[in-house]
Amino acid sequence: MDWKNRLYFGDNLKILRERLADESVDLIYLDPPFNSNATYNVLFKEKSGEESAAQITAFEDTWQWSRDSEAVYREIVESGPRKLADLMQALLAFLGRNDMMAYLVMMAVRLVELRRVLKQTGSIYLHCDPTASHYLKMVMDAVFGPLNYRNEITWKRRPGMSSAVHSSNRFGVCTDIILFYARSDATRFNPQYNKDDPDYLRYVEESFRMTDENGRRFQATSLTNPAYRPNLIYEYKGYKPPRNGWMITKEKMAAWDREGRIYFPPDKEGRLRRKSYADELKGMPIQNLWTDIQVISSHADERLGYPTQKPEALLERIIKASSNEGDIVLDPFCGCGTAIAVAERLKRRWIGIDITYLAINLVQRRLRDAFGKDLSPYEIIGAPKDVAGAEALKEISPHQFEWWAVDLVNARPAKDHKKGADTGIDGYINFFDDKSGRAKQVIVQVKSGYVGVNHVRDLKGVLEREKAAIGALITLREPTKPMLTEAAAAGFYEPKDFRGRYPRLQILTIAELLDGKKILFPEHRVETFAKAERKSKHEQEELF
Repeated sequence: MDWKNRLYFGDNLKILRERLADESVDLIYLDPPFNSNATYNVLFKEKSGEESAAQITAFEDTWQWSRDSEAVYREIVESGPRKLADLMQALLAFLGRNDMMAYLVMMAVRLVELRRVLKQTGSIYLHCDPTASHYLKMVMDAVFGPLNYRNEITWKRRPGMSSAVHSSNRFGVCTDIILFYARSDATRFNPQYNKDDPDYLRYVEESFRMTDENGRRFQATSLTNPAYRPNLIYEYKGYKPPRNGWMITKEKMAAWDREGRIYFPPDKEGRLRRKSYADELKGMPIQNLWTDIQVISSHADERLGYPTQKPEALLERIIKASSNEGDIVLDPFCGCGTAIAVAERLKRRWIGIDITYLAINLVQRRLRDAFGKDLSPYEIIGAPKDVAGAEALKEISPHQFEWWAVDLVNARPAKDHKKGADTGIDGYINFFDDKSGRAKQVIVQVKSGYVGVNHVRDLKGVLEREKAAIGALITLREPTKPMLTEAAAAGFYEPKDFRGRYPRLQILTIAELLDGKKILFPEHRVETFAKAERKSKHEQEELF
């Protein structure tokens, strides 16, 4: 059956339960949101359970103890795995009903499902904050079994000075924790190496001091057998054998000689040795302390403006270590899609899930920008496909509806609904239609409820204020005749450097967009999100 990569929009618990089959995934990486900036007295404060249900959004982590948390806790205790049920009861007795406990409850029920979908040969990496890592490790032990624990990886994500300034009563925090568990004893693992490690470079410099006729650095290692082996006592090309004999047969000695791997000392009284070449070493084996992968700087090419974005080098190491080409990688909290983008580049199949359409929007653009026509086929599941679906999404979350509508016209979301006042801009498209190098702009507004002529006039005002070329009003309802008349009165935008006339104010309904209608503007070059660096898929290095 032909595989198509998948990007799911929705709650990952529901999607895992309803969409993913048992033992269908080779590698899971998850970086669930956590309010690491909250103080302990907030995280551990008792909650009544009367707050609204917990929400996970792109920019604000609000896993809070609520009626939903209580219900999930009871579900785990009543029908979950025995050890996990026992653990959650003990944790509740210790922690109480607070945000930390809500976080652990919501994670526990998802980890049960993640274990179910993971193949016997698979691995899971849980990226977490040191504030919660010790609790999560107990949950992972209860779900996956303590014998399947492999590593607690410490990633030094930034220099300590950058975080120490935020607190005067403790040491700075500059690390994240990644918990690595196997599904079973059958789990595969590909050791990873680092040729840039300072200790490795020092070792090569100090140990490989000799060079052959081709300038290759080597060290001459002993061929003497540590135990007495009379059958391996022989003379070779006038060089006497050691007392215990050689480590290899005469035939093997001759073969290595033909390959240029035997070092012949000038003095025939010296011992033959084997040439070990520095350029054949794989590097320093990677340990569980990762200090060589830097956090993404604000000016890095891969920076997309997503607050919890992880560097691609981090995911590349994980994916190479615990999967092979063609394997399926799952990220149930995919965010801006780093794991997905790296899986695509390394020729893995992938599944991404996120509860915000802002993330779905960003992942799509990241993939298109990075891979272009080389992007593997994928489908989006869970997004509205018709007007009825759009109506349902609006009822669940007007903000999610807005992000989805902005994505329909291939625009960039303009705000995250938590910072500052509404500026009248829900999305925008940058485009170039002359040689000045200055981008022109399409302003997008989305209205999910009642619409009238006043909304058209408001958009006109935003166009003037922003000095934008074109404005687009996206509506769920049909526009009124006065709205269409007011929009037509705005006239046309006419590029100077080529022919074309584009209505300056355009009204598009969701039904029209789903039917293929588009915003009219000069489309020969468009800029939306900060573009992901173009990637080429390459053959993975041979792993031993």
